Amino acid sequence: MSEPKPHKSGYAAIVGKPNAGKSTLMNQILGTKLSIATHKAQTTRHQIVGIHSDDESQVVFLDTPGIINPKYELQKAMMRFVEKAEKDADVILFIVDVKDHKIPDFAFTELKRFHKPVILVINKIDTVSQDEATKKAEVLQSKFKFADTVFTSALQNEGIDTLLSSIISRLMPGPPFYPKDELSEHPVRFFASELIREQLFLQYHEEIPYSATVEVIQYEEREDLDYINAEVIVNRTSQKGMIIGKGGRAIKNLGMESRQSIEEFIGRKVFLDLHVKVREKWRNNEQMVRNLGYRS
Repeated sequence: MSEPKPHKSGYAAIVGKPNAGKSTLMNQILGTKLSIATHKAQTTRHQIVGIHSDDESQVVFLDTPGIINPKYELQKAMMRFVEKAEKDADVILFIVDVKDHKIPDFAFTELKRFHKPVILVINKIDTVSQDEATKKAEVLQSKFKFADTVFTSALQNEGIDTLLSSIISRLMPGPPFYPKDELSEHPVRFFASELIREQLFLQYHEEIPYSATVEVIQYEEREDLDYINAEVIVNRTSQKGMIIGKGGRAIKNLGMESRQSIEEFIGRKVFLDLHVKVREKWRNNEQMVRNLGYRS
């Protein structure tokens, strides 16, 4: 009889530009929605931990904000999450939208710093021909020595098994870091705030979602439902009225859609008490950014 395969475990950081499909990829791998994902860039602001386990392995995925040149303190904090994930990871997944022809040189410079195996993930291949996807990979391969290249469509669940096999083959033998039935290390209140923030991106336009954050003040599991008291924090006084809307209609709709998303996520009834607070120029204030949970 052959020896059983040793159990493997490790960390995989998912990095790339905004809207490359990082969050969709992790959600597809896990088979559940852990990272919020919208059509707008820079939806992800934190490092989101997602845990994939099977009998022979455990991969802890670190979904990160999109790689950008930071312009204010919030974006600087977001880039620290990216750097920390790359530093902590055993394998780095560099995910690229197959139609994106402007990959910044500093992204490759950053990858070279860590001396880790990097898997190139050419994503959204359902939108182009195979020849186009291959040519895209060849251009990127000329700029960096990748450990492997995998073609995926995170949205269509294409190439996911191949990618998982490539990741696991590069992990060291070791016991699982988490119980096998866990999907994340974040508390439920974190996901509640993220789901409210997702609705800000879906329902409001221009600068509003980028100027706002959400803080859960109280999360109480009651006998019949979960009670959540949350604040939407905006950057300027003028934005408060936009969040609330005429006659309070906009915030009512925000609360209703957010509550439904949270109920779907936790599987029980929710009472959501939602308010709007102004903290002038919070995005530019390092202390405020840290106090609102953006610390790596």
